[in-house]
Amino acid sequence: MFERYTEKARRVIFFARYEALQYGSIVISPEHILLGLMREDKTVSARFFPFRNSLTVEAVRREVEERIVLRERIPQSAELHLATETKRILALANEESRQLQNRHIGPEHLLLGLVREERSIAAEILYQYGLRLQD
Repeated sequence: MFERYTEKARRVIFFARYEALQYGSIVISPEHILLGLMREDKTVSARFFPFRNSLTVEAVRREVEERIVLRERIPQSAELHLATETKRILALANEESRQLQNRHIGPEHLLLGLVREERSIAAEILYQYGLRLQD
């Protein structure tokens, strides 16, 4: 499934899984992908939000924690599943990569997928910070 993913994009997914476990979720949701993206690619906020110094991993984490149900941590060995929205985000990232004629899927494609999946906490947070797709 992740053959076309760059090493950085794979780490985003790894960190998303970690975040889901930390929040006690058995599914990897879009907000976990967003946290994984922020954790893996420290330059994402500077590249996509150059005028938003307030967009940090900690700020995004606070936003996520205000909007989700926090549960007890789950052991690392737990089997997690992708939420339906997350599956769509991965499909949208793939689509963005192909439209841009890129051979690989990178963190930037995952970010585009997050923005395009409008009905998610992650998209709401990104919109709040001013990131929207242009027509």
